[in-house]
Amino acid sequence: MKPSFAFLLLILGAAMNAQRAQEKASLLYPYGVDEHDHKNPKLDDGTSKKLSLAVPFTFYSKKYQTLYVNNNGVISFDTPVKQYTPDPFPLADGRPFVTPYWGDVNNVLGGDIFYRESTDPTLLARITDDINQYFSKIPYTATWAFVATWDDVAYYGSTSNKGNTFQAVLTTDTKTSFIILNYWDIQWTTGVASDGDPETGLGGTPAHAGFNSGDETNFYNIPGSQTEAIINITKTSNVNVPGRWVFQVDDFKVTGVPPKVAVSNNCFL
Repeated sequence: MKPSFAFLLLILGAAMNAQRAQEKASLLYPYGVDEHDHKNPKLDDGTSKKLSLAVPFTFYSKKYQTLYVNNNGVISFDTPVKQYTPDPFPLADGRPFVTPYWGDVNNVLGGDIFYRESTDPTLLARITDDINQYFSKIPYTATWAFVATWDDVAYYGSTSNKGNTFQAVLTTDTKTSFIILNYWDIQWTTGVASDGDPETGLGGTPAHAGFNSGDETNFYNIPGSQTEAIINITKTSNVNVPGRWVFQVDDFKVTGVPPKVAVSNNCFL
């Protein structure tokens, strides 16, 4: 008996789903309940508690031993960030933070924010291999990592089922520090309170991805930040891996970005 057309479609769909899952696992480091991650409360503009780190993390030449994972796509070092509409860098108020995707997340409407500190050998080996591939001239063996993942998070005022999935990984060998930003699925750029459309999640003041040192001088904006082009961040990279941006951040350096975009530490479109 010949297989039915519907059966063939079912098999094709299963194969495509398996491929998609494999691609996701190759970009995102493991996260979630199975990894014993902590999870932020379901709260609009919420944050984690103040998190003490087992080892200091050096960011723009300054060591930090505490951080916050903020629902609105920000990891901050000195103070929580509840602000939902991103400001352009550098910030006048001196807040040091990394913004994987600073926008108006509302995890009450959908999605979760996970995080964990880790010295798991399997995770550190994978991170080490990645960093050595991208920065072959820098001797590096990861001894610590902090993984924060925004999983299928909705936007404020959403009337759709759109969700964004992205991740930030902080890692160090106690001397050299890197931050890896992974963008798996970006479907919206803007919440309603930032003048976005409730149905599309577009328009208004779009999300911002980048780094702010806190000294009002040194900063970096990933190309497309605060423009409609940020929705395409899953297709861009500075390490030739679509959806992945990686930076050395102890003494911040920009690599893999065209010269017209990268100008020392003060980089912007």
